[in-house]
Amino acid sequence: MATRRDSVDVFDSFRQFIGLERDVLVLSLAMLAFSLSFQMTGRYIPEYLRVLGAGATVVGLYGSVGNLIGALYPYPGGALSDRLGSRLSLTLFGTITSAGFLFWFVAPSVPPVTLAGVSLEPWIWIFVGLFLTQAWKSFGLGATFAIVKQSVSPDRLAMGFASTEIFRRIGFLLGPLIAAALLAATASFVVGFQYVLIVAAAFGIVATVAQHFLYDAGEDSIGKSFEGLAQLRSDIRSLPSTLRPLLVADTLIRFANGMVYVFFVIVVTDFLAVGFTGFGVSLRPDAFFGILLGVEMVVALLTKLPVSKLAERTGLKPVVGLGFTVYAVFPILLILAPSNQWVLVALFAFSGLRFAGLPAHKALIVGPAKRDSGGRVTGTYYLVRNTVVIPSAALGGWLYATDPTLAFGVASVVGLVGVAYFAIRGEEFEAYAGGA
Repeated sequence: MATRRDSVDVFDSFRQFIGLERDVLVLSLAMLAFSLSFQMTGRYIPEYLRVLGAGATVVGLYGSVGNLIGALYPYPGGALSDRLGSRLSLTLFGTITSAGFLFWFVAPSVPPVTLAGVSLEPWIWIFVGLFLTQAWKSFGLGATFAIVKQSVSPDRLAMGFASTEIFRRIGFLLGPLIAAALLAATASFVVGFQYVLIVAAAFGIVATVAQHFLYDAGEDSIGKSFEGLAQLRSDIRSLPSTLRPLLVADTLIRFANGMVYVFFVIVVTDFLAVGFTGFGVSLRPDAFFGILLGVEMVVALLTKLPVSKLAERTGLKPVVGLGFTVYAVFPILLILAPSNQWVLVALFAFSGLRFAGLPAHKALIVGPAKRDSGGRVTGTYYLVRNTVVIPSAALGGWLYATDPTLAFGVASVVGLVGVAYFAIRGEEFEAYAGGA
C-alpha cells in the first residue's frame, strides 16, 4: 500500500486542490485572495505617500513602522492561533485587514486635523491604516504555518509549503497586473490607486467569509495558553538549534532588503522614470511597475515546485542559500541599471528566483517544531528577526535622501554578509539530511 510519503510528488499541490483536502485548500484560496489584495496595494503605498507629499525619510519611516508591525504581530498571533484554533483567528485577522484597505481609501479625504498646534499631513493616515491591513498577513502567520505542519509529513514540508505558496504567488502575479490595468485606465495615480484599494477590500471580505464557513476546524490542534513574558523568554531560549544560524543569516538578509524594499517602486517611477512602450501600448512608470512585479511572479511560479522538489535531493540549505543570494545582489543591480525597459524586465525576472527558496526556508523554520507549537515557534522566530529589522527602512530612507546609490549599495553589502554567514554556519533539517 502506498504511504502518504509515496503519494506526494511534484504535482502534490494540484492533487491537494482537486482532492479537496479541506484545510490546505481553504488556506490556499484565502492566501490567493489576500495576496491579490496585498500585492495590488502594498508595493504601491510608498508611491502613494510620495504623491501625497511625503519625502524619502517619511517613506523610510513607513517601512520601519511596517517592520515594527511585522515584529509585534506574529508572536501574539501565533500564540492565539495555537490557543483558539486557526479558523476563528484567521476570521478575525481577515476582517481587520479588509477594514484597513477601506481606511486607506478614505485616508486622503480625511479633513485636516491639528493636534497640539501641529497640522497633520494627509499621509499620516496611511500609517494608521498600516496597523489594520497587516493583521491577516502578520497576526495570522503562525496559524498558516501550523495548518500546513499538521497536514504534511515532516520530510515533505517544503512541498507542503509549495502547495500554499503556489496559490499565494498566483496572487502576487495577478495583483500587480490588476493594479497596472486600473492605473493605466485612470488619468492620475491617486484616483487609480483608490480604485485598486476598493477592489483589494472586496477580495479580503470574500476571503474572510469563505475561510470562516469552509475551513474544517476539526484538525486544529490546541496548544497551551500564553503565559506572559516568561513564556516569551522561554520560547526564545528553546528555539531548536537548527534555527539559530538560519535566524542570524535571515535577519541580515531581511535587514538589507528592508533598507531599500519600499523604494523599489520609487526607483522605477522617479529615479529611473522608466515606462513601457511596445506591443501597441504605452504605460506610465507606475503602471509599468505592476507589469514588472508580474514578471517577477511568473518566474517565481515557474521555479517554485521544481526547486522544492530539488530540495528533496540536495537538502534545504542550498535552496535557501540561492534565495538569500538573489535577495542580496538585487538592490545594487537595480540602482545601477540603465533607464531601459527591457533591462528592468530582465532584472525583475531575476528577482523572481528569490521566491523559489521560500518553501524550503519555511520548512527549515517550522520543521523542527513540535506538533502543538508550530504557530508559537514560527511567531517567536519572526518576532526576533523582525524586531532587529525594524530600523532598516528608516536607515535606508536616511541614506536614500542623501544618495540613492549609497543606500542600495550598503543594502547589498549587508545582504552578502548574511549569505556568507549562512553558507558557513547554516544547518540542515534532519528530515532532509539524507538527500543533501
